[in-house]
Amino acid sequence: MVDFGFSSYKSRFIDLDKVDTKLPTELFKEDEILRACIGCGGCSGACTAAQFTNFNFRLLHTLIRRGEYKEAKQEAEKCMLCGKCYMTCPRGINTRKIIQGIKRIF
Repeated sequence: MVDFGFSSYKSRFIDLDKVDTKLPTELFKEDEILRACIGCGGCSGACTAAQFTNFNFRLLHTLIRRGEYKEAKQEAEKCMLCGKCYMTCPRGINTRKIIQGIKRIF
């Protein structure tokens, strides 16, 4: 077989019916407004931590909804809790409070 110098990636398929929804349920209980997130990226664009790391609040939100908690915990640890994301959110979601809740739950 010919080696073309690349390989296929591991499948990222996740059966959402089998995902443990404990963490999202806890977060939504704590702050129901998180459901209003439209994933616009305003928070990621203003993020101080993103200038120094590859932190991304949208990625964190997606990982939690997909049930990938190990990766979500690693992503949450990158946040500097500066609050710029909260100031730029067009929906007024207190993202700083959400990240503090995530860290507390983990």
